[in-house]
Amino acid sequence: MSHIPQIKIPATYMRGGTSKGVFFRLEDLPASAQQPGPARDHLLQRVIGSPDPYAKHTDGMGGATSSTSKCVIISPSSKPDHDVDYLYGQVSIDTDFVDWSGNCGNLSTGASAFALHAGYVDPARVPENGTCVVRIWQANINKTIIAHVPVSNGQVQETGDFELDGVTFPAAEIVLEFIDPADEGEGEGGGAMFPTGNLVDELDVPGVGKLQVTMITAGIPAVFVNAADIGYTGAELQPVINEDKAALAKLEAIRVTGALRMGLIKSAEEALKRQHTPKVAFVAPPQDYLSSGNKQIHAADIDLNARAMSMGKLHHAMMGTASVAIATAAAVPGTLVNLAAGGGQRDAVRFGHPSGTLRVGAAVALVDGQWTVTKAVMSRSARILMEGWVRVPGDAF
Repeated sequence: MSHIPQIKIPATYMRGGTSKGVFFRLEDLPASAQQPGPARDHLLQRVIGSPDPYAKHTDGMGGATSSTSKCVIISPSSKPDHDVDYLYGQVSIDTDFVDWSGNCGNLSTGASAFALHAGYVDPARVPENGTCVVRIWQANINKTIIAHVPVSNGQVQETGDFELDGVTFPAAEIVLEFIDPADEGEGEGGGAMFPTGNLVDELDVPGVGKLQVTMITAGIPAVFVNAADIGYTGAELQPVINEDKAALAKLEAIRVTGALRMGLIKSAEEALKRQHTPKVAFVAPPQDYLSSGNKQIHAADIDLNARAMSMGKLHHAMMGTASVAIATAAAVPGTLVNLAAGGGQRDAVRFGHPSGTLRVGAAVALVDGQWTVTKAVMSRSARILMEGWVRVPGDAF
């Protein structure tokens, strides 16, 4: 009896920010997976170990969480004045799909480092020692990301003393600039940062009732709600939400209703295949709490508390793209995020999340009656964990 052997594909396993994923060069993928479609999706699913009804990813590279079920494809950029195209796939853990609807802000850091490791950046622009500016085209949402990557002895510097809450060990700091991060082309606002034209809307959520929300498309489409309005303090850690089926159902209902109102989906059923976006998050004024890593967070050191859902579960820290949305909304007077932070105008915000705190800057302006954001800035880090080949059965895609 003959059997189809496994094939091996060059790959790099990287951490970026508080996420990690399997990185590929486009040209290293099998020919059938070098373009969008079922072959590509099935290949990435098999690499990660999805769909897995046991939700463990025992037979793949995934970590059975939204932060560790990710794949990235990098290629020389098709856009002028950019170094690489960066395409991100959020692989569902237990259902049969890959979500391509948004970016991963954390793995944007990994994309910049990988671009240098892979030799995609003109060597003439890479200093022997210093900082290399890597210009990334984010192909999921058609946006520019500028990364400032430290270089030592002509190579990406990965070790350092920069500490990021949610990551166990320090590393070298990479500064990311998300240029014009408001999403385009979806929703009733025709690409406006606030899709409905309002800073605050009322949603009538089935099974929950009427809620005040702020819906924004900066970094990633997001729906913000006051923690107190849904029975929370804003200082919750993962077990409080993720072990409560009623809580998960309530937050998913808010997400789906928000997605419909934002025009991201046309029916509630479509949300099953669009779990990555929009994000739903709840916010509250600053308060003391003990982080998941037993770090005491003091209200005096933060502007607000924020908790965000990712792929149906409370995130262990904060997604990079959601951080952009938080900072942008906080900078606009009158949004729920801004009010939770005390109101007024600001160009940066430090918020508390389950693992600790994060500071993000955002530059906003009111232009012709509409709020716009020109740039959001945050610091992350990235590190190669393993490189070589991944192996998948030859009939898996």
